[in-house]
Amino acid sequence: MEPENIDELDRKIIRELVKEARRHFTEIAEELGVSTGTVHLRFEKLKKAGIITHTKAVINYEALGFVVCAFVGVNLHNASDYTKVQDRLKQFDRILEAYYTTGAYNIFTRVVAKSNADLYSFLLQLQKIKEIRGTETIMVLDNPINRDFGEFVSK
Repeated sequence: MEPENIDELDRKIIRELVKEARRHFTEIAEELGVSTGTVHLRFEKLKKAGIITHTKAVINYEALGFVVCAFVGVNLHNASDYTKVQDRLKQFDRILEAYYTTGAYNIFTRVVAKSNADLYSFLLQLQKIKEIRGTETIMVLDNPINRDFGEFVSK
């Protein structure tokens, strides 16, 4: 399914699922004025097209005690080390996201920690990876915009 083949009903279904993925199709159908079967068929079509890949819970990390959020830019000695470092980064549960990027860093990560001391400990472990030339940490002070891409699809 090409993005241009997504109609307004598909966009509305995506928007509703982004807001709350566990809603029953019946509720969504009633809200949108269509049958439950229509919502189910559209959902399956969106899954088959790879637009909806899975549903998941959104975790409030602060409620779990992870009150520090930071971005860590990672520079490698050699770009060819990316695959090896990527595998090592997957072993750190503090890393929520990692991107291979252009610009100032080879890899840009988003991490959480329970405290500044916890973040410091994580950084020491990260910097032990021999393929990493250096890191730069950017502390998050506020997150005034936090939305899912699905919100754009609905416009």
